[in-house]
Amino acid sequence: MSNREYKKGLHDLGNGCWAYIVPDGSYGWSNAGIIADGGETLLVDTLFDLHCTREMLAEMREKVPGADKIDILVNSHADGDHIYGNELVEGARIIASKGTAEDFARFDPGVMASLMRDPSQFGKSGAFVKECFGVFDFEGITLTAPTETFSGRMTVEVGSKTVELIEVGPAHSLGDTLIYVPEDKVLYAADILFSIGTPIAWYGPIQRWIDACDLVLDMEIDVIVAGHGPLATKDDIVKMRNYFVDMTDRVRVLFDAGVPYEEAIYKLDLGEYAKWRDPERVVVTIRTLYDDFDAAEVRPQHNPIPFFAIMKDYRDSLGLPRVHDEWLKARGM
Repeated sequence: MSNREYKKGLHDLGNGCWAYIVPDGSYGWSNAGIIADGGETLLVDTLFDLHCTREMLAEMREKVPGADKIDILVNSHADGDHIYGNELVEGARIIASKGTAEDFARFDPGVMASLMRDPSQFGKSGAFVKECFGVFDFEGITLTAPTETFSGRMTVEVGSKTVELIEVGPAHSLGDTLIYVPEDKVLYAADILFSIGTPIAWYGPIQRWIDACDLVLDMEIDVIVAGHGPLATKDDIVKMRNYFVDMTDRVRVLFDAGVPYEEAIYKLDLGEYAKWRDPERVVVTIRTLYDDFDAAEVRPQHNPIPFFAIMKDYRDSLGLPRVHDEWLKARGM
């Protein structure tokens, strides 16, 4: 793990690369970044609501030359905590993989706003979504989609700096993209890396996430900006890769024994991973692994909302406190 302080705000990585870090790194508290050179800028992701994104952009304008006008915004994937502030980057080219662009329609902020107003409409799932994301304000957000898409790889120039966009999804999401600055050995990994807490594999196959980790390990990198958590190094990628290899092996035993998915959740031995933050996210990864092992001709699409009730039950079974508990207590909540 990087020895840099895990503190909210803009972190100077050197030579025009910056990370915007948001503790506590749990549900919804995502990271972003900005690359600047020669008066030109590229923003990596926006945040989960307009207030958070405005706060981030204000600090960037104060500290980063050229950040008063964002030239390019790259959305690493389509989860709301990486795209809901897009409307505030007016006039920028918004670039994303085709998979990410296809996924945008699934993440309507209006649905999140409605759920926050009345979580009871989704029962136990709604209550846990509210617990996870109730600190955000989803009212008045206009979903602002990419203006340009790519598949595979794309190179963009920021001043004299070359930035590589590398599509590695579907894994965490449908169109996960790495943003790499080779001359500075900086990688914005987005949600391919959770440097604190348990990852969640909404799409898979899991092998693609393992392959993405292998790809990163073969790259020349000094610092990694994770999608959630502190600044990281390749050591954190190794931990993430090991998690997915271990989960694949352990879940495969249950699948081959004919254990139903709902029972596999409670039969799975998390071992050392039970101590990671938000271990209940494994219930989604188990479902994804079961889909991987089924190898159906048409891969099933799952509504994410019902998983929140399953995650809540599993989290309670582990005796864990509420989500964001330390963060909320620090603010007297």
